[in-house]
Amino acid sequence: MIAIEPSILAADFTRLGDQAREAEAAGVEGLQIDVMDGRFVPNITFGPGVVRALRPLVGLTLDVHLMIVEPERYLADFAEAGADRLVVHQEACLHLHRVLQSIHELGVQAAVAINPGTSPLVLEEVLDLTDVIHVMTVNPGFGGQTFIHSQVEKIRGLRQMLDEHGQDIPIAVDGGIDSTTAPLVARAGATVLVAGSSIYNSKASVAENVAALRASVT
Repeated sequence: MIAIEPSILAADFTRLGDQAREAEAAGVEGLQIDVMDGRFVPNITFGPGVVRALRPLVGLTLDVHLMIVEPERYLADFAEAGADRLVVHQEACLHLHRVLQSIHELGVQAAVAINPGTSPLVLEEVLDLTDVIHVMTVNPGFGGQTFIHSQVEKIRGLRQMLDEHGQDIPIAVDGGIDSTTAPLVARAGATVLVAGSSIYNSKASVAENVAALRASVT
């Protein structure tokens, strides 16, 4: 089954709670909260307060994507705020193994994201500590970017690597995901679609956009 996680980075910030509820009513499996610090990526977005505000409003998995340097400094803050899963970037973690251990010690799931220029091979030694692998299909930092098609082969190679290691780890894809690109990544082995602009836009309702995205991969 393919899971869908809307990214609230593309939501209407004046209606954040309502838009989270609209996504839940549309049947999505989770929400992604993109945390950016203006250092690891050239943008600044949310902090633990947003996670804390959304937690009582929805029963969805809150997937907190930490696009920040030194993520280990803030793991406890986001876990205490209500995150169900913390996503850290391989490129931002000097001691990735230790960071993933720390996340699990906080009682939440641990995920690793890799940028378009990073090989999945760097994750081989931490697969046992990884609940989800996020493949960035754009360079992180801003919503609404164009899908990088070379990442389809990376996803296929990652799926093969996981199969060879006997690891049934979900592969999430993040960046430029819509009804055109979703089938490409799903066929390559992705099982979680993180989508922002294709779900939160003025062209149709959240429910209609979620239905269109789901229909494209079924």
